[in-house]
Amino acid sequence: MAENTLYNEKVMEYFMNPKNVGEIENPDGKGVYGSPVCGDMMMITIKVDENDVLTDVKFKTFGCGSAIASSSMATEMIIGKTVEEALAVTNKQIVEELGGLPAVKIHCSVLAEHAIKCAIYDYAQKNGKTYKGLEGFDPNADDDDEGEGEGSCGGPACGTN
Repeated sequence: MAENTLYNEKVMEYFMNPKNVGEIENPDGKGVYGSPVCGDMMMITIKVDENDVLTDVKFKTFGCGSAIASSSMATEMIIGKTVEEALAVTNKQIVEELGGLPAVKIHCSVLAEHAIKCAIYDYAQKNGKTYKGLEGFDPNADDDDEGEGEGSCGGPACGTN
């Protein structure tokens, strides 16, 4: 069975032609998050304007097609949103926008959600800001409620520096 039969056309499109690939120079926030179990690593960089709107978001992902598609879709979903709106985006919404992912690949959307929060957390820390959407968020915590083995890559504040 060919692997791409697991993925719908939209997932394949976002994998083969990902949007917002790269890294923002001098970003306002940067988040790196990964899963040591599957080896997927994501880096999200953000630019935020004076009105707390995400004006640019870029990603670099080392991982499978689902990880790349999830990262790409997540960036598309949060560009133009306020920080609070971006923090409200869930992995389930990312999966829905992609038209679904195989059950064994849902963790990729969790990684994308967490990488976004890590980037915003970094921005908030640098600027002395607090956001309702970050209440209770621990950048170094494992997301064990979503499956075994997911967690931080071990770096401080989601691997930001």
